[in-house]
Amino acid sequence: MQPPFVLSVDIGTSSLRALVFDAQGQMLPDIGVQVSYEPQTTPDGGAFLDADELLHQTVQAINGVVAQLGANAARIAAVATCTVWHSVLGVDKSGNAITPFLLWADSRCVNEADELKRQMDEHAYHARTGCFLHTNFLPAKLLWFRRHFPDIARRVHCWLSFGEYLHRRLLGTTACSISMASGTGLFNHAAADWDDETLRAIGILRDCLAPLVNFEPLAIARPAPFVPRPLLAAAWFPALGDGACSNIGSGAITPDVAALMVGTTAVMRVMTTDANAQPPFGLWHYRADLQRHLIGGAQSNGGVVFQWLAETLHLPGDWETQLAAMSPDEHGLTILPFLLGERAPEWDASVPSAIVGVRLHHTPLHLLRAFMEAVALRMALIHALVKQAVPRMRHIIATGGALVRSRLWTQMFADALGQPITLCLEPEASARGAALMALEALGIVGNLTDVPVRWGETVDPDPRRHERYRAALYRQRRLYALAKQWLTELTDEHCWDAREGT
Repeated sequence: MQPPFVLSVDIGTSSLRALVFDAQGQMLPDIGVQVSYEPQTTPDGGAFLDADELLHQTVQAINGVVAQLGANAARIAAVATCTVWHSVLGVDKSGNAITPFLLWADSRCVNEADELKRQMDEHAYHARTGCFLHTNFLPAKLLWFRRHFPDIARRVHCWLSFGEYLHRRLLGTTACSISMASGTGLFNHAAADWDDETLRAIGILRDCLAPLVNFEPLAIARPAPFVPRPLLAAAWFPALGDGACSNIGSGAITPDVAALMVGTTAVMRVMTTDANAQPPFGLWHYRADLQRHLIGGAQSNGGVVFQWLAETLHLPGDWETQLAAMSPDEHGLTILPFLLGERAPEWDASVPSAIVGVRLHHTPLHLLRAFMEAVALRMALIHALVKQAVPRMRHIIATGGALVRSRLWTQMFADALGQPITLCLEPEASARGAALMALEALGIVGNLTDVPVRWGETVDPDPRRHERYRAALYRQRRLYALAKQWLTELTDEHCWDAREGT
């Protein structure tokens, strides 16, 4: 291990990690703390965490790592943070959280998203912000919260991501990175500033958002007494979007390499320094910093689909062996795998899941394979748009536990996309990416492209399986087109009947 070190904190949807990386971006073995937690959910689409409980868990993790390092904690030169995009909490004038931490998956604002679509030109909005008028993003979330909790909303002094809240409580400093801002739906790429037109549409003042900064050390204004003493001498950097850090940590930092991440969600991203980058409608545009742009698309339904099926269907222990013995699409099922709603490429949060073609002979394993294939087929649509937006893209690097743990699912993705997929062997790509950004900012690392990264096996597509999946994708697209309105109406009728008690 080569000092100086970076303490990197990765705060996700269901777990957080505090890890340490050396001057070459290598993770220190046997050092680190992981904390798991479960978001609270509600039948109407709520998904949130208690902000102060998460703060306590994060501080405990940081303190735990400092204790593990012992005397070597004095060698920590920087503290880097990455956290989930599209999530928000409100604080009062004293800086205390007075709302839950609303997560990206919170879809209670579906009516507000539809209202904004009617009021605003969504294509013009997308061209300015790189985002969509969708439950995923903050315009609909903030509008919903202000309408349903007006008394609390009036007390909100500032809306923050969790990374900003962490630094406000630990350092007494409030600042939002360009990276985090780019995932809100409130950021104007051309101006590199908050988007005034969107703020007017939802009735939010600029003063209610944190000041924007590029990736540079934060001022330590009023350090909290629970900040470990060795970290007071370190450079603390503003939080970055975990997706941007995943690309950097996995080595997908040039336009010829896409990162495919399947964790809770499923995402494909390409990084470019082209300032004129403009994705087609259907893909988003985020930032790692002022110079680095990310073009891509995400599904809300990745590993969470497998987790739900595993818990619901009581799968046998050798499920992967049995699935591997099946032929692609042999089940004949057509599935819209929208357990958490749809995102890219159509961005219609109201479309529910659907399974068509179930017969008496179908087994839980048929359903499992069909759902896994359906997720891969939706990614094939995103992949086609990414190739259109960034023609130089030639390679795909896979990260995230779902693909690393399942070669079969990786093969399904390779066959559905018709492109080889190389596994990334960096176990904590997002935390590593945040650490590398800090090392670069401090001048310890020069060009990030020169930093070694560990890649593993390449999984090649099979042409015959690819053709079968193309036919399956055609069925899935037809089902989406034919069933979208019908399914939406059916869902509305069900909700109405439930309200009436019928």
